[in-house]
This record gives sequence, C-alpha cells and structure tokens, in this order.
Amino acid sequence: MSPVRAIVLTGFGLNCDYETDYSLRLAGAESRRVHINELIKGTGSRSAESLDHYHILVFGGGFSWADDHGAGVIFASKIKFNIGKEVERFIQQGKLVIGICNGFQALVNMGLLPGFEGNHTDRRVALVPNDSGNFIDTWVNLRVNPKSPCIFTRGVSCIELPVRHGEGKFYAPAKDLERLFDSNQVVLQYADENGNEAGGKWPANPNGSLGDIAGICDSTGRIFGLMPHPEAFHHFTNHPDWVRKREELAHRGKKIEKKEGEGIKIFRNAVEYVREKFNLDPPN
Repeated sequence: MSPVRAIVLTGFGLNCDYETDYSLRLAGAESRRVHINELIKGTGSRSAESLDHYHILVFGGGFSWADDHGAGVIFASKIKFNIGKEVERFIQQGKLVIGICNGFQALVNMGLLPGFEGNHTDRRVALVPNDSGNFIDTWVNLRVNPKSPCIFTRGVSCIELPVRHGEGKFYAPAKDLERLFDSNQVVLQYADENGNEAGGKWPANPNGSLGDIAGICDSTGRIFGLMPHPEAFHHFTNHPDWVRKREELAHRGKKIEKKEGEGIKIFRNAVEYVREKFNLDPPN
C-alpha cells in the first residue's frame, strides 16, 4: 500500500503542528510531525525525514522564532537557504504546499507566493501588522473564489474559520493586487455573515487586508497560503456556537449529525488530489 504522505514542520515556536497533523490524518493522509532541523539534515538522503518521501508539505501556524525579526522572516530564511532547491523540486514534481498563518507569512517571505509566471523566489506581497495594532483572536466568515485554481478549496463556496495573528494584513502594490484578482489567485476573502465582501470594514475584515484578502495561491493552485486556521476547526465542538446550535436542533427533535469540522475539507481536498495524481491507494 502506498499512502498519501504529509509532513508538518515543527520547532522554533511553531505551535499548531499537533492539530494540523491530526487534521491530515482525519482527511486520510499518513502524516508526520518533523522538526525543521531533521528535515534539513535528511532532505536529499535516504533518511525517513527526506522531503522526497512526502506529497504534502505544511508550513504551520505559530510564532516561529517569536517573530522577533518579523512574522515568518527567519522561518523563511531557514528553509530557503538550506533546502530551497529541494522545495522547488518538490513543487516541480506536482506536489502540494500549504502555509497557514505563520506558514503563510513564511511562504510570502520566501517568494513561493504569489509565484507569478512560475517564479518562486521573488517577494512581491507582504503580511504586515494589523490595522488595529493589536493581536486578534476571533472567528471570520470567508468567501471562496469559485474560479480559483486552488486545489485545497475545491467544492467549497464559503467557510467559517478562526484567525489569530498580529501581522495578518495582506498588502501588495496596486499592479500586483490587480494581477492576483485577474488571475484568480485570490482564493479567500473576508466576508460578512451573508457572504458579501467585507469591503475592508472591521470586524468582518479583522486586520485591514487590501481587497479583503485572507488567502492566495500560485498560478497552479498547488501552493496555498491563508491566515485563517483550518486545522483549528477539525471537530464541530471547536466552534464557539456549537452548544447553541446543538440546543436549537434539540428543540426541533434533531441532533448534530456531522461531527467533523469544516476545516477538514481543506485537507481532504489535498489528500484526494495527491491520491488521484500519483495513483496511490485509498485508506482501508
């Protein structure tokens, strides 16, 4: 049996690795948490930690190196200048990369996103301090671009996920911002409760992101970065309103039937894509 294998990076202040690893397992992947130093040491060798042995690479959330030099800056430098070529080969092989929160910041700093014209080295956009000047921890409504090539959001039209960050405002020069929209590389936008664009207004847009952008992909749709945390909604009880929803259903003689949180859709799309592309065996 050849399973879909995912690697979730850990170490140096990253703190969402357990939830991400668990979510990938729920989605059907064989997932492993691997320290960044172990990956650097093993990549290109016969080590079990070699990047060559995986199909999905996850840059997870947290506060790598305490964000002392800017969110995701050292994270990006550590990967780029040690195994940047191996990561590029990983991408060229048709495999998937996802960056969540601090991981998104790292992908942007590395230049993997937006990846215009297949260039994965130029830094063209940024994630800067929230307009409020404060760390935010809240749940947001997100609208998904149906025209986006993003592998991770296939079949998803809207989703509610938590955000927790101090530097999540998406910024790009006007010409690059326009290019992102024209090429449908804008995957997620902050929205109101009715699914309408937030229009830059707080609290629907929690950080002041230009264009209400919450997530983008490269032109292939195989590299995806987002500020919200899909791994933090792996079970229905993760949602702050789950008790109220349960009681509302109970009054109608019903109960919550789906235990899985909506965030798992993101990971399941990735697993199913890899399984089909590389002709891998489904789980038992």
